[in-house]
Amino acid sequence: MPGTDIFDAVVVGGGPSGATAAADLARRGRRVLLLDRAGRIKPCGGAIPPRLVRDFAIPDHLLVARARGARIVSPADKVADMPIDGGYVGMVDRDEFDEWLRVRAQDAGAERCTGTYERISHDPDGATVVHYTPKGSTGEQLVRTRVVVGADGAQSKVAKQTVPGAERMPYVFAYHEIVRSPTDNAAFDGSRCDVYYQGKLSPDFYAWIFPHGDTMSIGTGSARKGFGLRPAIAALRKTAGLDALETLRHEGAPIPMKPLRKWDNGRDVVLAGDAAGVVAPASGEGIYYAMLGGRLAADAVEQLCVTGDVRSLALARKRFMKAHGRVFFILGIMQRFWYSSDKRRESFVKICRDPDVQRLTWESYMNKELTRRDPMAHVRIFLKDMAHLIGFARA
Repeated sequence: MPGTDIFDAVVVGGGPSGATAAADLARRGRRVLLLDRAGRIKPCGGAIPPRLVRDFAIPDHLLVARARGARIVSPADKVADMPIDGGYVGMVDRDEFDEWLRVRAQDAGAERCTGTYERISHDPDGATVVHYTPKGSTGEQLVRTRVVVGADGAQSKVAKQTVPGAERMPYVFAYHEIVRSPTDNAAFDGSRCDVYYQGKLSPDFYAWIFPHGDTMSIGTGSARKGFGLRPAIAALRKTAGLDALETLRHEGAPIPMKPLRKWDNGRDVVLAGDAAGVVAPASGEGIYYAMLGGRLAADAVEQLCVTGDVRSLALARKRFMKAHGRVFFILGIMQRFWYSSDKRRESFVKICRDPDVQRLTWESYMNKELTRRDPMAHVRIFLKDMAHLIGFARA
């Protein structure tokens, strides 16, 4: 790989965004190197919408469960049941799902390499050089490329080294435990996602119990320094009667909560996925947005390869924000307001019992766009929200 040999793209990071970018570019006949660290599994509830399944041709065998509804639990342990009418939330195990995506990229023609990204430099002739340390080696190796796709996670080294402002990305720190699903717990429903809006489990986010077939993900997140994520999960497991179940593994990592203002360096780097900050506020949903970001990064790289115009790299963010920027803005406001105290969380869970809220929420989630049908439903929701805000509605 060193010397005059040059790739069209080096994709740093083999999660959903990086694997998608690598696969899309390889299918177009581009020479791609997919550089990924071994043994990395992100803490994630594993929820994916039907639109992701359709848009990215995900086979049924990767769906370890299909949730048909959610149960929302308030600080006072009041419950809002949110059934999904005619739809589902797909559940995947990230270890199997991510590897399948990497294999698909390899089958499409991408070259895989296991190693650790170090830095980017430039040859005297201007060519971009990626420095990395292969797995099991102590010495750096070099590879030349036209473009680098930084898809190396929330604390992306590529982003911090090349894109101004990346070091100031806000995070929620997430932790979850994958445990064996119970066979004799009447309270556990393998077709339902449980979401806990309780300050004792997260002072500024939420905790979850998501079904994964034979296993489940039990997790929480918070941006508040010093908050004990592991003790919170221990308390949740005890309350839910799941404390005696076998724990198969556990992971923790930062999850970004706001897209960066720039996703490229104007020369030879474009970001995707967590590295670009595309995890939805309030919900923490990231897999769909990561894969879409990877696809848009691949489109931008392809255009650069065809035209030679480095301004093409900025198209990835421009197209993403045009499609989803409004959703991220609304969800950000929602998280800052409704998650700020248990009193507001109590009202939020009450709002979740409303049939209009449930229908529009699930339609927007499954299709990944703000629902514009039935404008009177939006009016009714607005009026009910206002009643809660000024204290007219009973909790």
